Amino acid sequence: MRPAQLITILEQEFTSTSEGHHTPVMLWGPPGVGKSQMVAQIGERHQVPVVDIRLSQMEPSDLRGIPFRNDDMVEWAIPAILPSAERHGEAGILFLDEITSAPPSVSAAAYQLILDRRLGEYKVPDGWAIFAAGNRQGDRGVTYTMPAPLANRFSHFEVDVNLDDWVHWAYENSMDERVIGFLRFRPELLFDFDPAHNPVAFPSPRSWEFAHRALQKFDRHPQLLQGSLQACVGPAAGVELTAFVNSLEQMPDLDAIVKGEESSVPQEIDLQYAVAAALVGRAIKAQNSPDAAIVTGHILDYANRFPQREMGVMLVSDLHRAIGEPLFQVPQFSEWATAIADVMLYQ
Repeated sequence: MRPAQLITILEQEFTSTSEGHHTPVMLWGPPGVGKSQMVAQIGERHQVPVVDIRLSQMEPSDLRGIPFRNDDMVEWAIPAILPSAERHGEAGILFLDEITSAPPSVSAAAYQLILDRRLGEYKVPDGWAIFAAGNRQGDRGVTYTMPAPLANRFSHFEVDVNLDDWVHWAYENSMDERVIGFLRFRPELLFDFDPAHNPVAFPSPRSWEFAHRALQKFDRHPQLLQGSLQACVGPAAGVELTAFVNSLEQMPDLDAIVKGEESSVPQEIDLQYAVAAALVGRAIKAQNSPDAAIVTGHILDYANRFPQREMGVMLVSDLHRAIGEPLFQVPQFSEWATAIADVMLYQ
């Protein structure tokens, strides 16, 4: 399932805790596709804590607690890591990450916690959702087969990679437009993981974020740039991204485009993708300025000039995901929509 759909599912599961309809959710997927990021996003959106428990790093007693004698009785000291309404708040997310990497003895200790929302005398607060994530057995991670009793305590979803969803996230998080433009040009490289070859560095949503950071650090050190990018996304993808970045010296003047001045459209497809990504970035940065509608209008004018109208459709689609409803208030939008109506109807 694509990330945008899973975000909605996690959102509904979190809000359903107050109504008593919550079902623990298990996210399956290869490394680096954003499983943990989605859970963190729900926590940030609702401004609630996310208690991240890595079961792979625990022993059964770490979860169950330590017994102590109280007169003639034995009681259990509840681990402080488990969420408490007094310490953490009435609402939040209990996130069991790397659950498939936990040894069977530890996962067995989590059975009651996940299904019954309690562990001995401890009880998960009513406003807390329970989410978990883990790699599949074929992903060459340290994984155990999930026991049937544990699996039956979750609703299960597999995380797919989707370029449009990643691009939307990338603009929201101020990713370098060069990385976005490159992946629009080479979408198959958003995630390229072959567990049979056991790569050290490989392209994934997580590692493209690393590449973004590398561009900020080594952009002024061209002799180091290719090596740093290869260290993030692998040898082949690193070489391609370096070549893409170096070719951007032939880009048209973006300042002229957003000012509405005459500017050429590059013939090279890779440069067209780069221009489209950069213009969406310019529109985002202009949203808090008085000239936001003017800048967006000039970008829409430019979108009409691409030799392939599908390129303009992609640019405006990304623009809509980035700035939302204000796009429809720009006068040039209706002109652009009329000009490409047959393309949209075909799609």
